[in-house]
Amino acid sequence: MDPTFMQGLHNLLVQSTSNDTNQLKAATAQLNQDYYKNPACITALATILATSPEQSVRQLAAVEMRKRVSQKSGALWALLDQVQRDEIKAKLPELILAEQNNLVRHSSARVIAAIAGIEFTEGTWPELLPFLHQSCTSASAAHREVGSYILFTVLENIVEGFQEHLQNLFELFGRLLVDPESEDVRITTVKSLGLIAQYLDSDNKNEIRSFQALLPRMIQVIGQCVGSGNETGARQLFDVLETLLILEVPILGKHIPELAQFLLQCGGKKDFENEIRVMALNALNWTVQYKKSKVQSHNLAGAILEGLMPVTTEDEPEDIDDDSPSRSALRIIDGLSTNLPPSQVFPALRTLILQYFTSPDPTHRRGAMLALGVSVEGCSEFMTPLMSEVWPIIEAGLQDNDATVRKATCVAVSCLCEWLEDECVAKHTVLVPSIMNLINDEATQRSACTALDALLEILHDVIDQYLQLIMDRLAGLLKTAPLAVKAVVTGAIGSAAHASKERFLPYFQPTMEVLQHFLVLTGEGEETELRGITMDAIGTFAEAVGKDVFRPYFPDMMKQAFQGIELGSARLRECSFLFFGVMARVFSEEFAPYLPNVVPPLLASCKQPEHGEEGLSASVSEAAVVFGSGSASNEEDANGNPVIDLEDVDIEKMMDVNSAIAVEKEIAADTIGTLFAATQNHFLPFVESCTVELTSLLTHYYEGIRKSATDSLLEIVRTFYDLSNPLEWQPGKTSNVTLDSNVKELINHAIGPLLEMYETEDNKSVASALCVGLAETISKIGPAFFENRLEEICNIAIQILEQKAFCQQDPDQDEEEEAPEDQAEYDSVLISSAGDLVAALASGLGADFGPAFATFFPLVAKYYKKSRSLSDRSSAIGCLAEVIGGMKSAVTPSTEPLLELFYKALSDPDAEVLSNAAFATGLLVENSEVDLSPQYLHLLAALRPLFDIGADSPAPRLNAKDNAAGAVGRLIVRNTAAIPLDQVLPVFIGALPLKNDYLENRPVFRAIFHLFRSNGPALLPYLDQLLQVFAVVLDPNGADQVSSETRGELIQLLGALNAEQPGKVQAAGLSVYL
Repeated sequence: MDPTFMQGLHNLLVQSTSNDTNQLKAATAQLNQDYYKNPACITALATILATSPEQSVRQLAAVEMRKRVSQKSGALWALLDQVQRDEIKAKLPELILAEQNNLVRHSSARVIAAIAGIEFTEGTWPELLPFLHQSCTSASAAHREVGSYILFTVLENIVEGFQEHLQNLFELFGRLLVDPESEDVRITTVKSLGLIAQYLDSDNKNEIRSFQALLPRMIQVIGQCVGSGNETGARQLFDVLETLLILEVPILGKHIPELAQFLLQCGGKKDFENEIRVMALNALNWTVQYKKSKVQSHNLAGAILEGLMPVTTEDEPEDIDDDSPSRSALRIIDGLSTNLPPSQVFPALRTLILQYFTSPDPTHRRGAMLALGVSVEGCSEFMTPLMSEVWPIIEAGLQDNDATVRKATCVAVSCLCEWLEDECVAKHTVLVPSIMNLINDEATQRSACTALDALLEILHDVIDQYLQLIMDRLAGLLKTAPLAVKAVVTGAIGSAAHASKERFLPYFQPTMEVLQHFLVLTGEGEETELRGITMDAIGTFAEAVGKDVFRPYFPDMMKQAFQGIELGSARLRECSFLFFGVMARVFSEEFAPYLPNVVPPLLASCKQPEHGEEGLSASVSEAAVVFGSGSASNEEDANGNPVIDLEDVDIEKMMDVNSAIAVEKEIAADTIGTLFAATQNHFLPFVESCTVELTSLLTHYYEGIRKSATDSLLEIVRTFYDLSNPLEWQPGKTSNVTLDSNVKELINHAIGPLLEMYETEDNKSVASALCVGLAETISKIGPAFFENRLEEICNIAIQILEQKAFCQQDPDQDEEEEAPEDQAEYDSVLISSAGDLVAALASGLGADFGPAFATFFPLVAKYYKKSRSLSDRSSAIGCLAEVIGGMKSAVTPSTEPLLELFYKALSDPDAEVLSNAAFATGLLVENSEVDLSPQYLHLLAALRPLFDIGADSPAPRLNAKDNAAGAVGRLIVRNTAAIPLDQVLPVFIGALPLKNDYLENRPVFRAIFHLFRSNGPALLPYLDQLLQVFAVVLDPNGADQVSSETRGELIQLLGALNAEQPGKVQAAGLSVYL
């Protein structure tokens, strides 16, 4: 080798280690220009690595040598002659064993990995494996550390090449995991096993068994790391554990109980560092999410909750973004509630909450309250009948003598308001005064305003009695409170406007005068938050007071929204987009002139990268590959662009997805659909570009964006269809009308990517949104939407009902194994959405749904069992009712099994199911060609209890009564002769007017008209009652209770009655309609 070349290279490396930026830049430029394109640089770097006395130069030589070996897929390495390559391969391992500096050893090991990536798979480095085995089993701990690390770096590059050696490796790893001297060896071995796990095949049972045999020792190593306070090692090992948890190969299944217990112990030990405890608890959270079937089948929730509750009592950091053991524990309780059947979670949690809440220690009471709050989302349906036990705790918490408990109770109230609306509204006389008291106390002011915000959001008409009190108090705080409190106060005023609607008018102008000052804030943090919430609130005001009152403010507020976009804050852009959506809904066509300025920022938002630095943007797959391998294998990609070198980059920064930008994109995607629906044909110039962008977002890694893109895309299809002046369609397998060619093209553009997304969709809420969106679109467009994709759309519903959709799969569950009946409430939401899709298909296909019904009936019916949740039972019967309404007489062959099922449902303990059962029974009698009059007395007896309720009964009971009245109406019309009118009419007419479900007025009035025509005398005793009912439904000041067709027929009937009984008609105040 030319000594001048090597000396020059050495000197430049020395210069590169200088702190002088100019020297560093000059050296780098010269190295790239004069040295690194020449294959001789690899040999020179190897020599410098072996001989340089300076550690920083040896370190840099190793890093650069790895890059040159990898450059252009090994092209530079291949230019060295065989003798030089063999000499480097022979000397490098020995050199690393002799190297004393750990950093240099590690960087040199990566050089071996880079060479192995080229030569090992070609079979041109047979000496590598024997060397690795020898060094890993050496008597010297230092040699074992080097050997295990080189093995790890080689595996990072080429696991595939080691497949045939796996059994030998497992034996070696078994020894290394219990290395008596070196924690480094044990940690590195766990990391190597984490790499191998990613390449295991589910079908290779031997390999999986061998791996599983090592798991207890791997868990022991994590425990040793945690125990010795080795935070760096613990972080690496918890990363491995999280990888094992998310793999689709069932590696951890058998060890989940021990793993959960171990993680719980680590997370619960106060003498461990908080960072390590948080890592352990985060891993437990992943265990609950990704191994939920094992957590469920071993019934681990109770034990996990018992271990977590003491952690919830620990102090929380001031900063909302800081993590802590207590926050991690609450996150797991939330995860248990949303991922597991509530029957496994809430009973155990309720016992613990009662125990902790009666403690004299306020931290225990606070922990109990926060645990209650986070459990509501996943257990709301299960909790509903138990609320009489929950309210005393809430009421006591709001009055607690400790401010932290009162604040935690406000958090719990906010959660209850979101998920248990009716129950919270019913408690307004307790909640409003208590929360208003807490607003007067500075210690609880902010939390109380947040709770008030959540409560006002749902109060509706009930707000009237409190509006003056609330607005006076909040208006005062707007002027005096600190910025952070002003933000939650502004949000609460927005919710007050939402609840009070036009009754907010007296407060509108004075509030606007105060809020306008917040729209000029430009500082970061609290100022940005206040400005954003102010935009949200003003949008709510516009919806409350209406466009005529808001119009004077409209142009200026739009200007403020555009300014918000320019300030470089994802949060403010998100608020501006939401504001645009609200303004479009309020002003509809008047909003159209703004579209050319509104749509481009929305599309720009959808297109922007989310990673922390623009220069570090990478696709999901690229990031995943980099994250999985730990090093980039090529210096340049296929396009000749430089690949980011992970030794030069902070990986965590690169992988830190900016969640604020992701949420902004979610809102942007959602707003696009809203704008089209509101502005109609004015939006047409933007349809194509928006459709293209939304379609591209269907593959985004963040589920919120996929869901918004799905909703907006289908909204665009429906709106575009509405604008095409479509003809009315008839149900059937093929469409009886020809779609506009542009609509057809748009459907084809949207439906393919949507169905493709479903195939790999792993999030249940996105799959659920797709089902609901498809159902709405089918109901609007009919067979023309699905005629070329019918089987694929049917398969979505079939897979979900069979619990075999991609998002329902569990790698730890055998394929033949039935999914457990007891499931999380979120799982029930997905099943219900699939039911909506089935019902829409039935309405689109009509009689042609007959053959498909044979498949769907058992799939839907299995969700009606006493052991199933209320949601499952209710949606199963509701789905079948809608299907009957769609199929009409084609349901006839299934009449008997359907009736049998509906009889069971009519004795259900829950009003929601009874309501659907009554509706379904009426539709079956109306549509089936089987004469069901022999069943009338049994049916009437089953419906009778639904009428016996008080006027102040809860909404589901009133609904059930209305649906029972509708069912009786259908029975009367189908066969009046089979009805004992003298017994039925007093109950039937006594149930009128309907209180909740006005759609059932259709069958009710059809029956009344039918009886007046066919059996008038039977109704005469009830004429006064009926006239009072008619007065209610015709009252123009009341709710719209009947269709225009029914109204016309009713007025005709009044005309006939007026001819016979003018005095009675006049006394009922009905003459005005004649």
